[in-house]
Amino acid sequence: MDTFDVMVIGGGPAGYVAAIRAAQLGFRTACVDEFTRNGKGSLGGTCLNVGCIPSKAMLDSSERFEMIQHDAAEHGIDVDGARVNLSKMLGRKAGVVDKLTGGVAYLFKKNKITSFHGLGQLVRQEEGGWVINAAGTEVQAKHVIVATGSSPRALPLAPFGGHIVENSGALEFTEVPAKLGVIGAGVIGVELGSVWRRLGAQVTILEALPGFLMAADDAVSKEALKQFQKQGLDFHFSVNITDVQQDDAGVTVTYTEKDQTVTAQFDKLIVSIGRVPHTAGLGADAVGLALDERGFVKVDSHYRTNLAGIYAIGDVIGGAMLAHKAEEEGVALAEMLAGQAGHVNYDVIPWVIYTSPEIAWAGLTEKQAKEKGLTVKTGQFPFSANGRALGHGDPRGFVKVVADAQTDRLLGVHMIGPNVSELIGETVAIMEFGGSSEDLARTVHAHPTLSEVVKEAALAVSKRALHM
Repeated sequence: MDTFDVMVIGGGPAGYVAAIRAAQLGFRTACVDEFTRNGKGSLGGTCLNVGCIPSKAMLDSSERFEMIQHDAAEHGIDVDGARVNLSKMLGRKAGVVDKLTGGVAYLFKKNKITSFHGLGQLVRQEEGGWVINAAGTEVQAKHVIVATGSSPRALPLAPFGGHIVENSGALEFTEVPAKLGVIGAGVIGVELGSVWRRLGAQVTILEALPGFLMAADDAVSKEALKQFQKQGLDFHFSVNITDVQQDDAGVTVTYTEKDQTVTAQFDKLIVSIGRVPHTAGLGADAVGLALDERGFVKVDSHYRTNLAGIYAIGDVIGGAMLAHKAEEEGVALAEMLAGQAGHVNYDVIPWVIYTSPEIAWAGLTEKQAKEKGLTVKTGQFPFSANGRALGHGDPRGFVKVVADAQTDRLLGVHMIGPNVSELIGETVAIMEFGGSSEDLARTVHAHPTLSEVVKEAALAVSKRALHM
């Protein structure tokens, strides 16, 4: 029986990063992953194969198409007859995925990580470690890291299949649906709805909650809804789905809204109502691995489960289901196993929605800070007063800074606008160091850049914004 210091079950962002960091630290490391793409094993999990990466590729392609259609003329560029070659667009997306998943396989070879393709299953504990069935081969490991990720949550009334799809299926439509329904107005639903709306679909989004992006700052949520409705996304809130039927022609959804019963017909229906922990086939029950009432693996602050030598990280333990959160947990755990002080600051994990305009935030919203009993001061600055945004032709949105009124400590930053997915990083760094809005305001930002809006919003906290 082959033996390893560390065996990782799952090759997504949590798992493959944990494996790489463990190998860097000198552990003899292996990883078993069952994800199959195009008939063969493909590392990177949901994120690289059917989630984060392909969706961003399609968002970028569709946004370019819309720019050519509607915005190029403003720049003095006349384009006639632009049309979508969906097959080529999907091919480009697949090429991006191939490059990145192949890159993970290369990194495994570079770091001498043994890779197994297939199901990873906990079998039994023996002297010297745990026995794992790695794709049909029993191996032993001193430390086992469960990083099996999550799966799309199904709606009982609308099981996946046929015209009803989850995120991966929504990235594989071979033609643009004339009418597209989306159940769930969260990150995935809005991003995928945006892709197909730009390519020509009429998109209706049905949400059970009474409002839009209720986890974001109120000002950002309000602005985002206004922008998306202006683009043509049709939102319905406080919706209760009562029946879903499909036939060869499409899907019929019956729902109630404001005490009215509505029946809507769609060519395709995307269900994006969240994700659930993926533990099927892991063998948790057989070995006594403790799960909580929602199926997540129970861990302590050091990612230890109830079984000595078995740890868990990423989506399968709950919390923010974000690839970068999972990666940080992978690094932290590998360093803890090496006797180092691995750590993840969950208070400043950035959130990003890659729509147009983009949305990003980190830290506390103004409402959350007040609910904690803090006295706050805020500053806000619009992209419409920024030279680079005007030059780009995209002055939508703003940056909002939330600071403690007593200490000036930066509590949160909330953005909607061009490229804010890239702008949020510097504010996370400031918060990591316990910095203040004054620190952010006195940091020199290059001119002309979009980042100046961040500086101006920080200046606005003390009512001294310079360009408004």
